[in-house]
Amino acid sequence: MQLILYIGLPIAGIVLGWTIRWLYARFQLSASEQRAERVKQDAIREAEAQKKEILLEAKEQLIRERNQQERENRERRGELQRMERRLVQKEETLDKRGITLDEQEQAFSKREKEISERETVLASEEERYRQELERISGLSAQEAKNLIIQNLENEARHDAQALLNKIEQEAQLTSEKKAREILVTTIQRIATETTSDITVTTVSLPSDEMKGRIIGREGRNIRTLETLTGVDIIIDDTPEAVVISCFDPVRKEIAKVALERLISDGRIHPARIEEVVQKVTREIQQKIYEEGERVLFDLGIHNMSQDGVRALGRLYFRTSYGQNVLNHSKEVAIIAGMIAAEIGANRDLAKRAALLHDIGKGTETDSEQNHAEVGAEMARKMGEDPRIVNAIGSHHNDVEPESLEAVIVQIADAISAARPGARRETMDNYVKRLENLEAVAENFNGVEKAYAIQAGRELRVLVNNEKIPDSDVKDLARRIAKQIETDLKYPGRIKITMIRETRIVEYAR
Repeated sequence: MQLILYIGLPIAGIVLGWTIRWLYARFQLSASEQRAERVKQDAIREAEAQKKEILLEAKEQLIRERNQQERENRERRGELQRMERRLVQKEETLDKRGITLDEQEQAFSKREKEISERETVLASEEERYRQELERISGLSAQEAKNLIIQNLENEARHDAQALLNKIEQEAQLTSEKKAREILVTTIQRIATETTSDITVTTVSLPSDEMKGRIIGREGRNIRTLETLTGVDIIIDDTPEAVVISCFDPVRKEIAKVALERLISDGRIHPARIEEVVQKVTREIQQKIYEEGERVLFDLGIHNMSQDGVRALGRLYFRTSYGQNVLNHSKEVAIIAGMIAAEIGANRDLAKRAALLHDIGKGTETDSEQNHAEVGAEMARKMGEDPRIVNAIGSHHNDVEPESLEAVIVQIADAISAARPGARRETMDNYVKRLENLEAVAENFNGVEKAYAIQAGRELRVLVNNEKIPDSDVKDLARRIAKQIETDLKYPGRIKITMIRETRIVEYAR
């Protein structure tokens, strides 16, 4: 019995629990179905409400569109009615105009008939009068016409020739007077100083003791300076002064600045001299560019290439018949600008062409062409205006001038060169002779550089030690002397000094 109770009670509990759980599930299911039914009814009611709202909005929209369409139709009908009225009015106007034109056409036809009848009568009368005139004058109509035309032609030619002569005389007098006024005004307005470059310059010394230091032991300092710069340094009895002589203004300027710095520094020996000369040479190259920029700024000329600026700057150290070429070019530009402004030519073009007219003298390369041809080619490579290129090439009439500005450049160049004291013929001949003397020596193989000093009485030749051995230096000097005797004409005799040295540099680290 106890065993049955032990087994039955759990089973009864399980059955009872399962029954309660099943009943609870049925209750939950019934509640869910009720909620679902409520949600369904709510959704149906909401859908019906939205349906009514949509239908109501659609009806309102339809009514609005219908009203809008009716308004547009009314406006279109009104516009069509107005257009119809305008067309009717135009039609009436055209009808009236057609009636008027018909009346005018009838009047014109009647008048044309009357004019035709009148012309017939006048032609008849004209023929009768012509026959009567021919009878009285004894000439036909064609003969009379030719006679009248010939008389009129002769009279017109006589009057035209008289008027032409008068105009030519007045033009000649006016043009000569105007040209004189322009040139006189231009010359009066320019106030450039007349200066001539010389071939010697003086360097002041703090004391005469400095001369010994410049000369150096056994003359090594002065020889080094003369060799590196290519000048002739004259140390004489002049108190506290040393004279530098050289026809090349660039070499003369380098030697002058280098010597002044050595004197100021106090350290004067070959190594220091070489260092200072190299530094000064670089500074002179920079000064060349600055001089080119300065003259462009002074004249208000822009957009110049760097090659053009450097070529202009090199003119600062060039002379022509003793006249500084850069100052001459600047002066020609000012004169050309004034003349162009007076006669109504292109002032900026004339100034630019005038400034560049001698730019061929500033080239760094040798050429067989003259400076006008070289300058024109340089300007063409720099992208200058073709009129400027022509003005440069034609300023000595090597080519024909093609513009008024080219002629102005010729006039301005002649005015600048013709001023009293502006140029010295002998100076340019002297410089050319020394340049030719150096060129003869530099044409030989193995010659690095040649310097004409002592006013052309001595030629110093620097020889490349790797190409020419000591045994061949004497023969090279003899050949240079023979070539000078053959090619050049010169007074007196020329001393040829050959300089060859072997330099070895090592560094202890």
